[in-house]
Amino acid sequence: MTSYSLSKRAENLSPFHVMDILAQANALTRQGKTIYHMEVGEPDFPTTECIIDAGIEALKQFKTHYTAALGLPELRHAIAEYYDRRFSVRIDPQRIIVTPGASGAIQLIISCLLDAGENILLPDPGYPCNRNIAQVLAVESMAIPVNAESYYQLNVELVENFWNENTRAAMVATPSNPTGTLLPRQQLKELCQLMRHRNGRLIVDEIYQGLVYDDHDYTALQVSDECFVINSFSKYFGMTGWRIGWMVVPENYVDAIDRIAQNIFLAPPTLSQYAALAALKESTQQVLDERRDIFKQRRDFILPALEQLGFEIAARPQGAFYIYANCERFTDDTFTWVKRLLNEQGVALTPGIDFGTHQADKHCRFAYTLSLESLEQAVDRIDAFINSNKNY
Repeated sequence: MTSYSLSKRAENLSPFHVMDILAQANALTRQGKTIYHMEVGEPDFPTTECIIDAGIEALKQFKTHYTAALGLPELRHAIAEYYDRRFSVRIDPQRIIVTPGASGAIQLIISCLLDAGENILLPDPGYPCNRNIAQVLAVESMAIPVNAESYYQLNVELVENFWNENTRAAMVATPSNPTGTLLPRQQLKELCQLMRHRNGRLIVDEIYQGLVYDDHDYTALQVSDECFVINSFSKYFGMTGWRIGWMVVPENYVDAIDRIAQNIFLAPPTLSQYAALAALKESTQQVLDERRDIFKQRRDFILPALEQLGFEIAARPQGAFYIYANCERFTDDTFTWVKRLLNEQGVALTPGIDFGTHQADKHCRFAYTLSLESLEQAVDRIDAFINSNKNY
């Protein structure tokens, strides 16, 4: 047998456990079992018909060639108009860069801002791929433990405590994954001021923007022109598989990011860009806002239902479609507990270990990306699992 070797980055890269759970859940489905998917952060609604039609029309018109590395000019202008219409913020379209999903944007920003051995500050718990992308790029990610007291978000005190001579940036998400919390505007302002003082850069993940339920939605671009803002057509716009996103960057960084994008991605997917133009139309957003309201109804059902079962939810989720719940009453090993719940009751969740190390064994994430009827059935199954394992 031919021997092979792996790079250290490949050997040391942590798995994204939720994808393994999804694979196990799909295997159970093929065996004829009913599975309630509350593990993957993907809207259950299909891409709206007008977006699909726009993609088909682009294909019929043979719009299948490369675009500019920074994206279609008309899409960059449409995104600028979206910010003006929705948030009353004027953005120069030249600062808008279209990317192959938000993950592509994160790769470009980290490549542009940090060299090997330098570090970026991230909240723990937080989206796991951010730290893994940093690792692949030989950048050190410093996980800062966050709790409900700071809305599971970074604040000035936390960043100051962890900042060192090798720190170049910090990253926040609002609404956040896995907690669904928002970064208060004043907290964001203070972080922007700190970054200016430290000569660092703040990266703001806004990919769940539009899915905000109890407060007015806002963008970091209303607070500062100096931060890097990432967004995506995946969540609010319902285009996960189209792999299309964007970012807004300070003007001085556009040329460098253009050169990196040319070499790493060449260009964002062309058909997806034309479909995204339809996603930004006001008529489309009326449909998307209706879907947002349905997500709110689901949250308003599942949140008290889980609390009645005995889960502790320290911070009320204000956006996205997640609940980050403390399962300590039932287990001190949510990774094993989640696997048993899937195999015994057919409910798929994400264990806290996917999002970091801070109290990870005590938490799991629920994605309420199911119909109300299915959520009710999933809650019944979780209840049955808890009752059947009281002495476990």
